Amino acid sequence: MEKPGNKVAAAGGKMKDFIRDEAAVPSVVDRDVFQAELEALRVREKAHTREGDAIAAARRRLPVVKVDSATPLIGEHGPVTLLDAFEGRRLLIAYYFMWHAGAPAPEQCEGCTWVTAHIRELAYFHARDVTYATFCQGPYKESARYRDFMGWEMPWYSAPQESLETLLVGRRIGMMHIVCYLRQGSNVYETYWTTRRGVEVMDNSYHLLDLTVYGRQEDWEDSPVGWSQTGVLDFLRADDPEAVAKDKQNTHTHERPTVQWARLKAGYSDDLGNDPGGKHEGGCFK
Repeated sequence: MEKPGNKVAAAGGKMKDFIRDEAAVPSVVDRDVFQAELEALRVREKAHTREGDAIAAARRRLPVVKVDSATPLIGEHGPVTLLDAFEGRRLLIAYYFMWHAGAPAPEQCEGCTWVTAHIRELAYFHARDVTYATFCQGPYKESARYRDFMGWEMPWYSAPQESLETLLVGRRIGMMHIVCYLRQGSNVYETYWTTRRGVEVMDNSYHLLDLTVYGRQEDWEDSPVGWSQTGVLDFLRADDPEAVAKDKQNTHTHERPTVQWARLKAGYSDDLGNDPGGKHEGGCFK
């Protein structure tokens, strides 16, 4: 049986009106029944939390691999090294941001924009002697303009191709990655890395949506019949919300990463100072 939410997505409509007016709702019970069902689920939630703790414990016991600490990067003031990116701290978390050189802001990676937009306060990392930094897999100048357009304040570096071949050896260059490093003196070691859904750890929107009755509202989820669902790109990319509010059809002709619309409305320029040479197909979910 086809879910109504998928019909809406296929028709090119936005799902918010469908959710408000037509979406199915769970059965309504009294407080005692509700609490009993919730307590049964809580047992599974606690087991899930404990398993996560056990996995984290195993992660802390992984061996490490040495990385060339002199690997070149480009920072705000010019050439630096991987060692410099630690900013004197013992640990470094580096997010490898996908980049489409020469592409305008609307065509930059919606997935990398999504997770990076959630990284705001760095003081708690610093309290544990950890530096968080973005390693963009593209030119520094235009990618730094993107960072400024988005209002991000984390340290930002460009990793040249030759450096990526060292830093991401054995992995797909151009894909989103989180890589963790340890510094001992002038020596640097890689301790962990993840990619694709592994980078969801940076996001809190999904985790909070998972607590709601409709969840992430994506078509891969196991949800009851009648729950509104669309594709992941309908969450990460969006048309002009003002046009949607006027009930115009979502034609997907003016899409950009969802969070960019608020920046434009606030008056920030999305000019990256590059010379776009045509449509750039890309993005971590394409």
